[in-house]
Amino acid sequence: MRYCFALTFLSVWTGMVGMALGEGNEICLSQDGRSRCCIVVAQDAIWPERTAAMELQCHLEQVTGGSIPVVLEKGPLSFPVRLFVGESETLAKSFPNLDLRTLGEDGIVFKTKNQDIFLAGGRPRGTLYAVFTFLEDVVGCRWWTSTESTLPDRPSLNIPIPLDRLYVPPLQYREAFYKDALNAPFAARCRCNGHFAKTTEAFGGHHRLLGWCHTFFGLLPPEEYFEEHPDWYSEVDGGRIRNGQLCLTNEAMRKELTEKALERIRVAPDAGFISISQNDWERRCQCEKCLAIEAEEGSPSGPLIRFVNKVAESIEEEFPDIWVETLAYSYTRKPPQHARPRKNVVVRLCSIECSFVQPLATGPQNVSFREDIEAWSRISPQLYIWDYVANFKNFLFPHPNLRVLAPNIRFFLNQGALGIFEQGDAWCDAGDLAPLRAWVISHLLWDPTLDDRALIREFLEGYYGPAADALQEYIDLSHDLAEDSGVYLKCFTRSTLGWLGEEDLLRLTEIFKEAEAAVADDPVLKERVLKARTGLDFAWIMSCKRLWLEAQLRGERFRGPQDPRSFAQAFVDRMKSFGVTHYREGRPFDDWAFELVHNFAPLAPPPSDVEVEDSITVDVQEGEFVLEGEGTQVVLCDDPLALDGRAALLKGNHKERAAQYHPDDSLRGTGPWRVYLICRYEGTAAEGDICRVGIYDEEVEKMTMSRTLTAEEVGKQDYAAVDLGSMDLCDDFHFWIAPLDKGDQVRRIWVDRFFLVKKR
Repeated sequence: MRYCFALTFLSVWTGMVGMALGEGNEICLSQDGRSRCCIVVAQDAIWPERTAAMELQCHLEQVTGGSIPVVLEKGPLSFPVRLFVGESETLAKSFPNLDLRTLGEDGIVFKTKNQDIFLAGGRPRGTLYAVFTFLEDVVGCRWWTSTESTLPDRPSLNIPIPLDRLYVPPLQYREAFYKDALNAPFAARCRCNGHFAKTTEAFGGHHRLLGWCHTFFGLLPPEEYFEEHPDWYSEVDGGRIRNGQLCLTNEAMRKELTEKALERIRVAPDAGFISISQNDWERRCQCEKCLAIEAEEGSPSGPLIRFVNKVAESIEEEFPDIWVETLAYSYTRKPPQHARPRKNVVVRLCSIECSFVQPLATGPQNVSFREDIEAWSRISPQLYIWDYVANFKNFLFPHPNLRVLAPNIRFFLNQGALGIFEQGDAWCDAGDLAPLRAWVISHLLWDPTLDDRALIREFLEGYYGPAADALQEYIDLSHDLAEDSGVYLKCFTRSTLGWLGEEDLLRLTEIFKEAEAAVADDPVLKERVLKARTGLDFAWIMSCKRLWLEAQLRGERFRGPQDPRSFAQAFVDRMKSFGVTHYREGRPFDDWAFELVHNFAPLAPPPSDVEVEDSITVDVQEGEFVLEGEGTQVVLCDDPLALDGRAALLKGNHKERAAQYHPDDSLRGTGPWRVYLICRYEGTAAEGDICRVGIYDEEVEKMTMSRTLTAEEVGKQDYAAVDLGSMDLCDDFHFWIAPLDKGDQVRRIWVDRFFLVKKR
């Protein structure tokens, strides 16, 4: 099916004839602000076609300054020029061989005949997209964001003719998942039609996936089914567990899940898609039957595809037009050797493990993913992509992946992809160059043949004005630095470590000073440039301690922000003025912002019993911890006994490694450091074991140190410094602290900080 679609795409592209001004004849829509045209819609035009007519009217009136009426086709049409919007009898008579049904839901057509202009397309969205494309490509309108646009001032508006364009976008599903880009009508103007677009029926609606994704437990929640049917859920280490996946070889479970899926579809039969997909974690079923299929298929995707195929077969009997979507994600990314997705199954392949500084098609860091997508392409009649285009550890970090956006989209298309979900930072308004990214990605999804560098340049000039040259230099330099460093740029990157040093940040700062100077007299452009500097300032904030330490180790003066606490506070204030509410998915900015500033407290004194003479010290406060199970197993809260009045509080009723410290590269290769954990506990225990600490090596995926701390070592009520020993630190491992689930004996464990000491 995808190959037929690709051939159709090639055959319908006829180009835009006579688009350059002065080439051929022209149709005059307005002369010196006096309109010479009307907009015509059919009596039975569908809602999006009527919206398209109103959008055309609104924008042409702003461009020309004249009044342009919208009239019905059956009424009097006594105007020199007529713009027919949508399906109409006049269009059908003028071009009897034109069949709009071949344009699908989104395809567009431009036609001219005599003094008539026709803008139409497939239903429901094609005519809207035709109007927006006409306004953008022919008239010169630009919508940079949902609230910021540039419209030309053309009281005399001439349209070059003939117009002859027939275009069907090669991607059926297009989603630029950025907060602002989801708003209507901006999403429609960007010609995005994905699940999260807020386009109402008036703007053509959008594709919908029932359940969206990770739906196993949404369909069969363990709290409802596990007690009676534990065999429906994952078997791990010989036992059935509540927090895993489903047992995909259990027939009774499949029948119940299928019925639940059918119930969802019956409520919304026009949704188009339903997701039958794994939970967003590991712990797949390891029962004998599931493992046997995995062995036969050479991948855990084998049981998944066989299972989804059976569900999809049952769904097809009642709803033949519904697509059943599943994920090739994490442990199911590698395709099966024998199973083949059914004709009504959509496989959505996820690129979460990839490096996003190198193209997926050619980058040596992405060989594994490249092999997987090529294999899925050979067996999947309906292949969709879930691609990651932001840093989900923190949206405010610089993320130099602009150069791979277009090559990756084209690579997906070459592998037969029919839909792409580009997951950006939909939670944040001020992420790294977010307006630019949303605009460029949207245009590339609509037309992947566009020159991405030209798109970037157009946005810079149109949105930032005189600052465009400096911002282009900033983009080029930051991308060069990342590419030359060889960094593996994950979509969950903790820092700019490895590709932005102190000298690099200083150079980038000078470039931004030039950008700000170029727009100093324009408050609007100045605000836009200030927001564009978010990534750079945040890189300084998150690197300050590291770069200060590196300077100390070199015996040099740190040249970054000399008052990092004030610098961080100014940054926080600015983000709030921009309306930033989250810094990552589901994580409120206000809570985290407090810790961001709090981490730059005055240099901390050492614990009373720790010798630091002639030493370099590093104080790691609670705000720098990584918290697992935040809110349920561990929280950051006020503690008057802690050095800075704050600490990490681990609840004692579990055994999870809830509080962690991840050393960064600034400590690698600097020799041994003495590491102290400053902690205390509350409970009835006066002796015996209190908690466990250890080191987990992420590179080899195993524990390299685990130690139980006793009541004699850990402070009761008052904090004590626990000597963890001398060790070389690196970013491949992390320290962790875990309770022992000992009831009232140890109700709480408080962790104030880690303290590191190194002799000069």
